[in-house]
Amino acid sequence: MHSHHTLSRTLSRRTTLRGLAALAALPLLPACTPKPQAAPQTGAPTVVALNKPVAFWRDKLSAEAYAVLFNEDTEPPFSTPLDKEKRAGKFVCAACHLPLFESTAKFDSGTGWPSFTQPISGHMASKRDFKLILPRTEYHCARCGGHQGHVFDDGPPPLGQRWCNNGLALRFVPQEEALPELRG
Repeated sequence: MHSHHTLSRTLSRRTTLRGLAALAALPLLPACTPKPQAAPQTGAPTVVALNKPVAFWRDKLSAEAYAVLFNEDTEPPFSTPLDKEKRAGKFVCAACHLPLFESTAKFDSGTGWPSFTQPISGHMASKRDFKLILPRTEYHCARCGGHQGHVFDDGPPPLGQRWCNNGLALRFVPQEEALPELRG
């Protein structure tokens, strides 16, 4: 019986040590994790990046929009009227006004955030994000670098992508209105 107890403690220590070793290896995960299938390649950015300091945008946006666009915050689900926007038009970056999505690419994902099947080609840049430990693809306006949202591989056919966007990061321009001048 004594050896069973010793074996049990040894296994328990091994399990604990393995768990600690796995936790210690988490920072190495990005280097060994394959790029997620949702990583979109909709063409290289076709716009010239502004390379403005983020402070440039502070007085041009609400505090909430600035936090989303330049501190990579996320607005609460179902908090934006753009989630239910159904008119024809374009969705432009709230910071620099670059057109990012056509209204024809918008769909109701039921998530509480505006969702699109694809952006305007070349108007987004993306990077891997590990804030929730598992890799995600985060995307930004290719012109000002403002954080827009994340892309997932659970969207409708034919592309199967869901570009999940913060409403605060966008401005909707109805088809009958002229697009605003680019800012910055």
